[in-house]
Amino acid sequence: MIQRFGLLERYRSHNFTDARKAFERHAKVDGSGKDGLIHISFEDRDATRAATMANAYVDEFRELSKHLAITEASQRRAFLEQQLLQAKDNLASAEESLKDTEQKTGLIQLDNQARALIETAAGLRAQIVAKEVQIQSMRTFATDENSQLVQANQELQSLRAQLAKLGGNGDNVDASLLVPKGRVPQAGLEYVRKLRDVKYYEAIFEILARQFEAAKLDEARQGAVIQVIDAAVPPDKKSFPMRTIMVLCSVVIGFLLGSFIVVARGIFDSILASSESGPGLRRFLAAFHRKQPGYLPRS
Repeated sequence: MIQRFGLLERYRSHNFTDARKAFERHAKVDGSGKDGLIHISFEDRDATRAATMANAYVDEFRELSKHLAITEASQRRAFLEQQLLQAKDNLASAEESLKDTEQKTGLIQLDNQARALIETAAGLRAQIVAKEVQIQSMRTFATDENSQLVQANQELQSLRAQLAKLGGNGDNVDASLLVPKGRVPQAGLEYVRKLRDVKYYEAIFEILARQFEAAKLDEARQGAVIQVIDAAVPPDKKSFPMRTIMVLCSVVIGFLLGSFIVVARGIFDSILASSESGPGLRRFLAAFHRKQPGYLPRS
């Protein structure tokens, strides 16, 4: 706000700290009302500029919130975005490796049972990894006692048990998925491993992509954390100074001061006219005037 409106020059400040203090004296943000709304007001000599700066509060917050993960959905989206990029790179590497294997050994046509085993095991392993990613993202905002986190851990254990029945290893992220050796020819094991990796990373990428899109939708729903109910408009009446009150106060103070002067002058004159203290007071005043510079005695 200081940079946008050039408040260093406007408030005649030499640094941002002083300008910020001056700015905060003119601004008021109140969110303590029972209506649940945040009320922003700003005082300035220019009515149009005051309204513009009050509205700019919301604009600057929206611009800042674009770059901050301030909600649960934003944190989940940012985390899944990183995981999705990594899964995309892994899938590309696995596809290149499979292509090299096909060119080296020739294309091997697997029977339907073997292909189904590979795809099933790869899908289970991908679901396990995706569930682990989900649990990691949930730990950024939830404790171990969170009901959703507990349910996710239970689902993870169930997926690992299903994979174990197929001969896979659900504990090691980098472990190779196992397919019974009797299901495929010995010469096609290398191709099977490469195909298995491709199916595995494809499944991971698809699952993470769905979770990422869901997080983006959640973030979009939660993104409008600030909704303007009543935009600021240039005021048609000054809030300060209150001229009527100032005039009334000036009249009252002037009346009291004038009354005090009249009363004090009457008391002073009565003292001078007194036969007891008058002569002494006149001599004191005469001596006081003689000591003043430029005093010329009367002839």
